Amino acid sequence: NERARLPAEALVPLPPGLTPRESMAIGTAGFTAMLSLMAPERNGLRSSDGDVLVTGAAGGVGSLSVALLSSGGYEVIASTGREQLRDYLRHVGASKTISRAELQHETPPLGPQRWAGAVDTLGGRTLATVLASTKSYGAVAACGLAESPQLCTTLFPFILRNVALLGINSSNASKSTRIRAWNRLAVELPPD
Repeated sequence: NERARLPAEALVPLPPGLTPRESMAIGTAGFTAMLSLMAPERNGLRSSDGDVLVTGAAGGVGSLSVALLSSGGYEVIASTGREQLRDYLRHVGASKTISRAELQHETPPLGPQRWAGAVDTLGGRTLATVLASTKSYGAVAACGLAESPQLCTTLFPFILRNVALLGINSSNASKSTRIRAWNRLAVELPPD
């Protein structure tokens, strides 16, 4: 039996309805996915606003984002480079899937307005394309850099469409944010 010493501020109570085993299964990926849902909602995103895109949807954060968004009533577009996982993504809640390649090409500074919001786990060219195709007053949560830490884009989506780019850092969330996120996970994460 090993022990670890942590500052009290780093600990949050286990929410009712969530076992220690379930919290470990949800882990950092589920926590990050919930933060990536909460940030756009704080910015005004609602399920009635339209489709929400999830990039890297077949990964841990991506698939849990798809499940959480879907259980919250959002229409989810799941983007993946692993075509063999399209059925899985529909099973966890995606209404539609698109190929990662569709988001990795050079796009104009402003593309067609396709989604009200997004959870991006990739960064790089994909994130630039996502921003250029987000609807006016949309919000994009960026929580990963699997493709690239670089972001080469223009200010047009931010200035002409008022798109919000929201950074997600799960390791430095405030205690009150962590408690809210875990409480929502206990209620909103659909069963297997």
